[in-house]
Amino acid sequence: MSRAEEKLTERNVTYTLELEGKFYIIENVPARVNEETGDQYFAPETLDHLQKKIRGDALPKKTLETPVFDYTD
Repeated sequence: MSRAEEKLTERNVTYTLELEGKFYIIENVPARVNEETGDQYFAPETLDHLQKKIRGDALPKKTLETPVFDYTD
């Protein structure tokens, strides 16, 4: 399927990011999602908002404890 034939659907997704050794999870982020591949596309203003939220003074609505495993152990 060529890019012109992609079926994109507007929906809210969960965005994850690793930055400077920390993981960030932002829920309910508007995105265009390719129904066949699951690829997510974000508008430039959405990415700007995400960066401001992560690097700003906003407090998270919750904090999760995440176990980390090493595949080679």
